[in-house]
Amino acid sequence: MAKSGPKPKADQKAENAAGTREALITAAAEALRDVGFAQASAREIGRRAGCNQALVFYHFGSVVNLHLAALDRVSAQRHERYRAAVERAGGELGALLGTARSVLAEDLDQGHVAVLATMIAAAQSTPGLGPQVAERIAPWRRFAADSLRDAVSGVPFGGKLPADDLAHGVVALYLGLEMLASLDGDRAAATRLFDHADRVASRIPRLRFGRHTSARAERRNGKDESSRES
Repeated sequence: MAKSGPKPKADQKAENAAGTREALITAAAEALRDVGFAQASAREIGRRAGCNQALVFYHFGSVVNLHLAALDRVSAQRHERYRAAVERAGGELGALLGTARSVLAEDLDQGHVAVLATMIAAAQSTPGLGPQVAERIAPWRRFAADSLRDAVSGVPFGGKLPADDLAHGVVALYLGLEMLASLDGDRAAATRLFDHADRVASRIPRLRFGRHTSARAERRNGKDESSRES
């Protein structure tokens, strides 16, 4: 069996560069979560990644670009998690609310929301950052709209609901709940809101069943009257 020789220098260099990029992105996400946008400097990120801060600019061009790469990483991971959870819920409204409740707790426990929250706050005072952050929130609105359409597909007049507009409100509400709960660790208000939503959702199947039962009864009555007339 032929022995594999050492990797070519070009391959080794590319592998090292990829490893450095990964380390910097991970360190940037941690810094944004732990110390916020203003303190997540090239020096802080380099220290956490165990490399020279100059590599931030070599690989990403600017600290802000690295911050955005970290946001992309966190968003991609959470999007995958949310999509899998929603698929398991099967489009049923009550199950979707349970999913939203559990992933909210997960986001808060693991600090995922802090990365987006600090980027949203920084966008208010950092030129050019606002459109970049908004662009990264857009997929979440589309995801929410698709989930809403699935959830109300069997509800009377569900097809007439403005899913895109509602999705914007859902995303804003969800982010607001996460950001407020992360300020002081008090999740009571968010928990109560989900409790109210659960009670509303629990009535929807009964309303649908009652509507369908009435329709079937009307059809039966119509047939009975026709048979009597004949």
